[in-house]
Amino acid sequence: MNDHPAIAIPNLLYAYAMRFDDGDFDGAAALFDKGGVIVGGQHLAGRTAILALWQQWVKTYDGKPLTRHLVTNPIIDLDQGGASATCQSQWTVLQAAPGFPLQIVASGRYRDSFARDAEGWHFTSREYLQTDLVGDSSAHTLQTLN
Repeated sequence: MNDHPAIAIPNLLYAYAMRFDDGDFDGAAALFDKGGVIVGGQHLAGRTAILALWQQWVKTYDGKPLTRHLVTNPIIDLDQGGASATCQSQWTVLQAAPGFPLQIVASGRYRDSFARDAEGWHFTSREYLQTDLVGDSSAHTLQTLN
């Protein structure tokens, strides 16, 4: 695995999207084992809390959300020492659920923090910063997006 931040950090962004879309919520939550997520100002740490959040929010179909998370425009700011970084990126969620056409569900922004240790780069936090645009999310979420 390449430990260069220009590769490692985007790879973490994409690994989250792929695991989530595959319905591997435990694997996606494992990416935050050394950190947590921030939703609506609330900090959640640990797999159990993160998984509970996703289970309250995301509809699944035979264990998968039938989504495709596109993570784009990462703006990475590496600290001078090279051991931590922040990144703001944009996300767009596509979905093709039963009875619905392939459609854009929503688009928004993440604010992430990362650190590097002996094992490589990892998330220290992900803030679900904002949802900018919302389509028909009724087949994707158990809650209302705004």
